[in-house]
Amino acid sequence: MKNSIFGSRSRWAAAALALMLTGLMGCAGPQASDYAREEPKLDLRQYFNGTLDAYGIFTDRSGKVVKRFTVVMKCSWSGPAGQETGVLDEEFTYSDGTRDRRVWTLKRTGEGRYIGTAADVAGQALGEESGNAFRFGYTLRLPVDGRTYEVQFDDWMYLMDPRVMLNKAVMSKFGFRLGEVTLSFVKR
Repeated sequence: MKNSIFGSRSRWAAAALALMLTGLMGCAGPQASDYAREEPKLDLRQYFNGTLDAYGIFTDRSGKVVKRFTVVMKCSWSGPAGQETGVLDEEFTYSDGTRDRRVWTLKRTGEGRYIGTAADVAGQALGEESGNAFRFGYTLRLPVDGRTYEVQFDDWMYLMDPRVMLNKAVMSKFGFRLGEVTLSFVKR
């Protein structure tokens, strides 16, 4: 095999390994812990408590706005300290007049760590809070034209001040970026 078009097997294996490592390094992104020193410090249980309004857009992968929406969230927490459970009841109204609802149940599992569930989420969402940031990863069952697709969300929230939080979520399928959701939350 030394005279094949790829050269020796060992050179081919080394090149393939280098390509894979380069790809993996390109996938590495920010972690919640990168924001540990950022202020103001986010306490998810405090911020998502009471009623909030949110204003958002969904952009496709070319950057075109395909949907605009507003959300009214009613949020509450209960349970013993350190093991609180939160309910985030979201009422969506889209610019085309359609409406939707998602009810999240969040369970605090440790310092800055949360598990979330909702009816249209496959399995569990995993969340981590650090500094002013919260990262939430989950798979959403998204209905489109009579079919349901499972898409992944890498959802980041950043507390700007005691009333305002910005949210940017990247939606992907099989590692390919489909679009982004951008939201601003305002606590009443």
